[in-house]
Amino acid sequence: MLNNNSKLTPLLLSLFLLLACQRPLIHLVRPGAPADPQLTYKKYKPHPEDKIISRTAYLDKLYGFWLGQCIGNWTGLITEMDKIGGEGKDGRGAGFYTRDNWGGPDEPNIWNSNPLSDTIGFYFEDEGGIWGADDDTDIEYIYQYLLYSNRTTLLTGEQIRNGWLRHIKAEEENYLWVSNQQAFDLMQKGFVPPATGNPENNPYYEMIDAQLTTEIFGLFAPSRPDVALKMAQLPIQTTARENAERIAEFYVIMHSLASSVDESLPLKEQVFGIADEARKHLPNDSYPAKMYDFVKGRYQSGATWEEARDALHEKYQMRQEDGYQWPAKDPVCNGCFAAGINFGASIISLLYGEGDIKETIKIGVLGGWDSDNPTATWGGLLGFMIGKEGIEEAFGRQFAGQFNIHRTRRGFPNDGMDSFYNMARKGTFIVDRVVQEEMRGGVSLEKGVWYIPEAGVDY
Repeated sequence: MLNNNSKLTPLLLSLFLLLACQRPLIHLVRPGAPADPQLTYKKYKPHPEDKIISRTAYLDKLYGFWLGQCIGNWTGLITEMDKIGGEGKDGRGAGFYTRDNWGGPDEPNIWNSNPLSDTIGFYFEDEGGIWGADDDTDIEYIYQYLLYSNRTTLLTGEQIRNGWLRHIKAEEENYLWVSNQQAFDLMQKGFVPPATGNPENNPYYEMIDAQLTTEIFGLFAPSRPDVALKMAQLPIQTTARENAERIAEFYVIMHSLASSVDESLPLKEQVFGIADEARKHLPNDSYPAKMYDFVKGRYQSGATWEEARDALHEKYQMRQEDGYQWPAKDPVCNGCFAAGINFGASIISLLYGEGDIKETIKIGVLGGWDSDNPTATWGGLLGFMIGKEGIEEAFGRQFAGQFNIHRTRRGFPNDGMDSFYNMARKGTFIVDRVVQEEMRGGVSLEKGVWYIPEAGVDY
């Protein structure tokens, strides 16, 4: 503050004015959603029925997706495969975790280890740290990289095969499991997707793998599940068929619809609405549809999430109802990697979490089976819906924004070091191309929005 006796030389006055102007200048150059240098933006005349989505806000949401995925993924890894069913004295799931186990000791998994933490709780990377890639994030990273580097909206089988062979290690530890590993082995023998997911070639076609790798395609087609499913079809069929394929599509649809929710509604209602909409895609006579309805019925009855989980285990792993046969096909671990039982567990954490990212991840961690998968899935989806700042507010802290894809994969620029901002920016560029080429909509860089025409066909 200057008083009446203050005297400034012209040099000091110039310096004062320069410093006073710094704050608005910094604000003006704050990173946003720039133009894609690889895309020619076409003129577009908006139509009255077009959906308008903020391109600028979407970048923050994509940042939230990657951050939320990593929080959920790494927290879920603590209990991954600790509890897979049939461990109690009566063989009916009495050995599962309950809410009382949160904050308590982590028990050994099916490999008789607990390498990440001795305690069940949230896993964080604080500012200055680096999140490591894992199998719930790394193939999605590869697909985003392939879409952008190939300047396309639809990957070919050859592009997928070449990308997998270039970026995945042939030797262990390569962080692949069941169907993903089988597909990779087939690629090395010359098979090209979708042959790598054909049941005649891949006996693990109904494992959980496609869900881990394809949810992000829903975010590349905001509010347009028809386009999202078109983009995701071949990546899904790289490893999945039949019920696992439908389950993966369920998650793609939810991620696509997450950008068209009524944000004036409570987050619980937003989440439940898009889940029920995605449920319509599942054939009513399929076990995924019946699992969804079964879990929702338990939720609506007032049962606790533990009671719903135990009932799910009893009905599908023990009695193998509704045509669910994977526990018998895989007696080693009761079908613990199967898409079905893990889908049921994920719906439990989704419904009982009621849109609360912390509660949803907690329930997923304690639910059992491949617990890092539903936690990564819903951490990413809810992280997208509330954005980076929403995640920070929910957890009352800030997080690292760096990502090391080379923890699990190889062959990327900058020795595998990336940032959530750059990853979100690249995702925004992909949406630009999808809006223009697949939706026949428009991009307004000046207004920072996308104009998205309504779907012409049902999904």
